[in-house]
Amino acid sequence: MTHHTPPLRRGWTTGSCATAATKAAWLVLKGHTPPATVPITLPSGQSVTFALCQCGIKNDTPFAEVVKDAGDDPDVTHGALIRASVRALPAGTGVLFKAGEGVGTVTRPGLPIPPGEAAINPVPRAMIYTALAEANGGALPDVEVTLSIQNGAKLAERTLNGRLGIVGGLSILGTTGIVVPFSCAAWIDSIHRGIDVAHALGLTHIAGSTGNVSEKAVQKHYNLPETALIEMGDFVGGLLKYVRKVPFARLTIAGGIAKMTKLGQGRLDLHSKRGQADMPALAHLMAQHGANPTLVQTIENCPTVAEAFLYARKTRLPMGTIIAQSALATVQQNLTATPCCVDVQVYDRAGNMVGHAGPTLPPAALE
Repeated sequence: MTHHTPPLRRGWTTGSCATAATKAAWLVLKGHTPPATVPITLPSGQSVTFALCQCGIKNDTPFAEVVKDAGDDPDVTHGALIRASVRALPAGTGVLFKAGEGVGTVTRPGLPIPPGEAAINPVPRAMIYTALAEANGGALPDVEVTLSIQNGAKLAERTLNGRLGIVGGLSILGTTGIVVPFSCAAWIDSIHRGIDVAHALGLTHIAGSTGNVSEKAVQKHYNLPETALIEMGDFVGGLLKYVRKVPFARLTIAGGIAKMTKLGQGRLDLHSKRGQADMPALAHLMAQHGANPTLVQTIENCPTVAEAFLYARKTRLPMGTIIAQSALATVQQNLTATPCCVDVQVYDRAGNMVGHAGPTLPPAALE
């Protein structure tokens, strides 16, 4: 019997939910009966209808609420209550955005929204403009839009907003209005925003790390500010591609030994779902650097790079450094013609540096 896995269900961005809530609140402001549902237009031109959790007038202010449905994506905002309230403004004012409770405020340069503004990204703003015009006979009204997210400040602690200089809550995000389950787009976008902030702050040295352990270690090693730390995760290719566009004088790539092995083997997406490290290739590389035949055979048969590293260490073969050198070669191949001084650091699970390639680090610092 063949079992078919059902396709993952798509969801809606915070931008789409905020747009629907804003349109409904505006309709109430104009004297309409509070609707139960409201249609909006996505950037693609597709029309979709949202159910409203609540809609009406509270403390003389029209408002509407939508519960965020991220589909099957493990989105931190799934199930969050997104609220829009509106207030009429004098003629000629236009549309003004305000961060309510749980929505962050931008405090650093380099993001798509300038410092001091509510963290409502350009596409959601454009979607809200479209929705308001649709509800106002084709013309943009003069209105203040306040967006809030219940428990947004707490949820924001699980995001990179603090590092990006977005304080007080979450961002209203989205480029298509649709959440694609397990898409790497959101993570890569956060990499880009982190690089943009570092560049706008005038930093000359950034460090991309694959996880928390390597991030903390590289920060301590170079005494880097938090704004210089780019949590690239598995998406080293996304980081390198953007650094070609927004170059820095110095770039450090830091990660665990298994992921750096895959980087050295030419992989730019380091996720385990994209494949494991090639152990025969790793064994061949160690043979080229003097590993004895017994060790080469042992490495080839090891189930993990971490285990192979332990065997190599017993023979005093500098496997960590060799892996770092191969990873550095991959990075440099992807940064040709980019004026950037690069080094690679390899860490074990305890945060000890076990390999380095590139300038500035004395060999004595290796564990």
